[in-house]
Amino acid sequence: MLYIGCHLSSSKGFLAMGKQAYEIGANTFQFFTRNPRGGAAKPIDEADVKAYLEFAEEHNFGKIVAHAPYTLNACGKEERVRDFALATFKDDLQRMEYIPGNYYNFHPGSHVGQGAEKGIDMIAEILNQVLWEDMQTTVLLETMAGKGSEIGRSFEELRAIIDKTELDCKLGVCLDTCHISDGGYDIINNADEVIKQFDAVVGLDRLKAIHLNDSMNPVGAHKDRHAKIGEGHIGFEALMSFIKRPEFEGLPINLETPNDIQGYAKEIEMIKEAY
Repeated sequence: MLYIGCHLSSSKGFLAMGKQAYEIGANTFQFFTRNPRGGAAKPIDEADVKAYLEFAEEHNFGKIVAHAPYTLNACGKEERVRDFALATFKDDLQRMEYIPGNYYNFHPGSHVGQGAEKGIDMIAEILNQVLWEDMQTTVLLETMAGKGSEIGRSFEELRAIIDKTELDCKLGVCLDTCHISDGGYDIINNADEVIKQFDAVVGLDRLKAIHLNDSMNPVGAHKDRHAKIGEGHIGFEALMSFIKRPEFEGLPINLETPNDIQGYAKEIEMIKEAY
């Protein structure tokens, strides 16, 4: 089963997102929990959530992915940055319990000159404060392109965070095709080896979602510039070959390409036709 979607605005609520996704041929979607640059989140409308859950079941939606704001930096150098990350994490995860069994994705963070090892320790420290035994959400570490001082540029860095997290059973990974390509993993010519490496280091059982993006830059550029599907250095054929892998069956696959809603609709149609 192909669960394909894109990033939608959450400003009108869950049911509106579900209906918009369905209108463009999607059966999953991703959304920001709040303004991507930070700020307070809108109150949860329980009636809206109930209506969405019924709609999603009726239309056979896959799991959906909430995305933390970009300003959430669990390993920031300044205390106020880490305090914001902790408070936002706690608030978002409590809110996610209204839509149980779904995913909360975040960029691990940037160590800002403190070093990757210290950054990893700080990320795990916050995860150890916000995860709890009975939570029904899986928190996803996103693979990163490795620009600047980003943590998560390698599978080994993600593994290190997981190993330092006490409730590691609550953690998974969201694999971004642009990011791993920019990070140096050649999914065009050596996709089999990349997947074997991911399995050996992280474990395929941890892979819960995919961000499907082409890249404006060649393998190993460490730039993180998304391109429309088939218009970048990875290319349509390689991306389709990648997501058709049996290991990815049933995972929510979301587009984060530079598109408006009609552009997403065209990409979704193109992917479904080729799948």
